[in-house]
Amino acid sequence: MIAKGVAHLLADLGVTKSHSRPHVSNDNPYSESQFRTLKYRPDFPNRFGSFEDAQAHFRRFMSWYNEHHRHSGIGYHTPADVHYGRAEKVRERRETVLLDAYAEHPERFVHKVPTPPALPTVAWINEPVKEVTDSVNN
Repeated sequence: MIAKGVAHLLADLGVTKSHSRPHVSNDNPYSESQFRTLKYRPDFPNRFGSFEDAQAHFRRFMSWYNEHHRHSGIGYHTPADVHYGRAEKVRERRETVLLDAYAEHPERFVHKVPTPPALPTVAWINEPVKEVTDSVNN
């Protein structure tokens, strides 16, 4: 794909162009991560046969990425689970499975009782810097 082709593709998909950080390739780590996942999937072709092939491929990929791919940054949940409020219930089921596994074979868990990863409470691209107040002068 060439730059003009990508711009047209994004426009067709309703993605608004951002000029907030021109000439910076890694301005959104979430997008960069998504793009890397896309490129290294075994079904990513060397070339697309047509625009329609590319559209179909990206639709399949985005569906998989959001509905089935578990992301380490959100406790190995899918974005859909987090977005639609299902993550806590999924985490509870995982905890039950881990506790059952521990009860059956505690020797497999050398250090401690296993627990699923915690759900993050917030996600930032660039976390705002908190101002430090001088409590001596106040």
